[in-house]
Amino acid sequence: VMLEPRRVAARAAARRIAEERGGALGDEVGYQVRFDRRATAATRIRVVTEGVLLRRLQDDPFLDGVGAVVLDEFHERGLNADLALALLHRVREDARPDLRVVVMSATLDPAPLCTYLDAPLIESEGFLHPVEIRHLTRPDARRIPEAVASGVRRALAETTGDVLAFLPGVGEIRRCAALLADLPDADICELYGDLPPARQDAALAAGPRRRVVLATNVAETSVTVEGVTAVVDSGVARVPRHDPSRGLDALVLTKIARSSLAQRAGRAGRTAPGVCYRLFTRNEERGFPNRLAPDVRRVDVTGAVLTLLDLGETDMAAFPWFEAPEPARLATALDLLRRLGATDDGRITATGRAMARLPVHPRIARMLVEGHRLGNPRRVALAAALLSERDPFRRAGRPQEARHHSESDVLDRVEMMSEGGRGAPAHGGAARWVRRVAARLADVVGDTFGAPPRGIACGDDEAVLRAVFAGFPDRLARRRAPGERRGVMVTGGGVRLADESAVAEPELFVCVDVADRKGADALVRVASGVRRAWLPEGRMVTREEIAFDEAAKKVVAVRRTCFDELVLHEVPCATPRDARTERLLAAAAARDLAAALPLAREPIASLRARVSFLRVSCPELSLPTLDDDAVRAMLPDLVRGRRSFVELERAPLLDHLKGLFSWERLQALDREAPERITVPSGSRIRLRYREEGRPPVLAVRIQEMFGLRATPTVARGRVPVLLQLLAPNGRPQQVTDDLPSFWAHTYAVVRADLRRRYPRHAWPQDPLTATPERRPRRRRTR
Repeated sequence: VMLEPRRVAARAAARRIAEERGGALGDEVGYQVRFDRRATAATRIRVVTEGVLLRRLQDDPFLDGVGAVVLDEFHERGLNADLALALLHRVREDARPDLRVVVMSATLDPAPLCTYLDAPLIESEGFLHPVEIRHLTRPDARRIPEAVASGVRRALAETTGDVLAFLPGVGEIRRCAALLADLPDADICELYGDLPPARQDAALAAGPRRRVVLATNVAETSVTVEGVTAVVDSGVARVPRHDPSRGLDALVLTKIARSSLAQRAGRAGRTAPGVCYRLFTRNEERGFPNRLAPDVRRVDVTGAVLTLLDLGETDMAAFPWFEAPEPARLATALDLLRRLGATDDGRITATGRAMARLPVHPRIARMLVEGHRLGNPRRVALAAALLSERDPFRRAGRPQEARHHSESDVLDRVEMMSEGGRGAPAHGGAARWVRRVAARLADVVGDTFGAPPRGIACGDDEAVLRAVFAGFPDRLARRRAPGERRGVMVTGGGVRLADESAVAEPELFVCVDVADRKGADALVRVASGVRRAWLPEGRMVTREEIAFDEAAKKVVAVRRTCFDELVLHEVPCATPRDARTERLLAAAAARDLAAALPLAREPIASLRARVSFLRVSCPELSLPTLDDDAVRAMLPDLVRGRRSFVELERAPLLDHLKGLFSWERLQALDREAPERITVPSGSRIRLRYREEGRPPVLAVRIQEMFGLRATPTVARGRVPVLLQLLAPNGRPQQVTDDLPSFWAHTYAVVRADLRRRYPRHAWPQDPLTATPERRPRRRRTR
């Protein structure tokens, strides 16, 4: 069995080997690729693609009757090739030491593979004619087809052989061919993976006239295009990467690796000296990566994980990968398989085994399995093809004939693609390919599962809707309100239906194509309605939940009916007075102590300030701290039996704070940092304690201090009180911490001013012998 990563290369290699062996293709030498096979019972050498080899390993893990497996072009590092290598390695280690495994590549660093397989390195020096590399002198801003067409015309003018041009995809190939349609002395040939085999053969064989072969990277390795002496290299290709918007892998345009640049240039020197025209400058080439990351690092690994589960593997991390995926990506794959119903408690289900038998992504496989179960495999296969292949409607937005209100954008597309549909898609080539893939998928389902079961059939439209939901259960969303275009997904994220989506009414819908927008609800471009009756009962749960309501500042309880994490229905219910409620209330109070507790009110604020002051002024008293952390530590006791901040404000916080002090320390606190101080008038006036290190403030009317010769002190006489001496109107007239100095030097000036402004009040010349007055008596004036 010989593995070739590409269908074109597999067919070409098989044909070449058969010719060299002097036999017919399909006899001793044959091939098998997706949807195409030329092999018989007499075939001894079978060239296959990655998916076919994996299917063989699933059906026959020990590869009975196979003596050798050759993995060609391994540097491309497709995910299935990596997986096949690991499985072959395990087979050799556990059961088939006689099985030969050969890994081949012209550009791969062989050392890690030799170590992994404990295998020798064999080098084969091939012959290549010299190839001259010509770069652009300045960057070309034109679109790829225009730039390649210009390069082809230059190559035809400067060389004598055939020209091979590399473009990223079929669309670019066809646009470039249209630009070159006026060439008088050259034939235009196309070469890509989905081309019919006869046209692929024509592109690979030399012709009677000069030829221009427009190819994707299928011509990069493993095949020889006869007669080529010039290569035009755009420097880009479409490579598979995970597309989060669809939850599937997609081809993304990117610069190729430098190793691929060398491979492409080598196509010009297979049969004679050649020239490679690179459509970029030498400086631009320095920005090309040395190698692209392997698929195991950049694509969805869910299919590989499903294959391993089908083979009996249960520990993905312990599987002997050549290069293991990140643990987080393995965990994501396992979670998706659970949601798809492919696993239960970590083990593969009957549905999962059915999915593993289909050569498509697990999401698409789940759709096909559901379509077969519901008796509508062909219509669902068309929906599956529309979702997995290039969208014929993508640039046109919503199908032109879609209803203003629809159950499903997917169903609208299926209707338009079906025979007798209501319109035509925007891209005819993509539409033809989708129909072709749909027919093949339906045939594979029929060959794999046989006739649909009886007694479960439903309407055609319903089958499509249910199949879409089966393939995308992790993207179920619920509309926030009837008629609103915003919703919330089962994963908790917010979404908004794009204007082109016609799904305006269903309460529940699947977000098939979602564009993430940082800082805003994700935009759903393609949606499909879901009826609540379709939700599996096993994943529905009703439970009472409690949470802290930030707006109401209290713990509330609701009874919720959920599908996975998506809330379908909820009603308020009584909040229990239990430990869960207390923990939530305590956590909320800890985040916002000022809102939860009366910390700014007296006497709590005064107590905390007095303790803070005295801890600095008299550290020998060893008073406990009453800072915010100390208050937080009390919350478990304060929240007992309470459900809201309003109730928590009535908790005995002052008693808990004082409970941290012994009787002796409370006495010392009252003595050295009294809450109030008695002044000569007999009034007991509150001291205002401030932040640590600053003296307390006593605001008192001047008349109440007559007769007092010394400044009051606190903290064992270490700290004089800062006096705010007030005028009769209650406003500060003087601030001092030296009362004798005030009487001696400042009082006379203050007296003159106040006597003029307040003549009915007593302003004695000698304040030290005057009688203090709590409420000054008014005097008559003459």
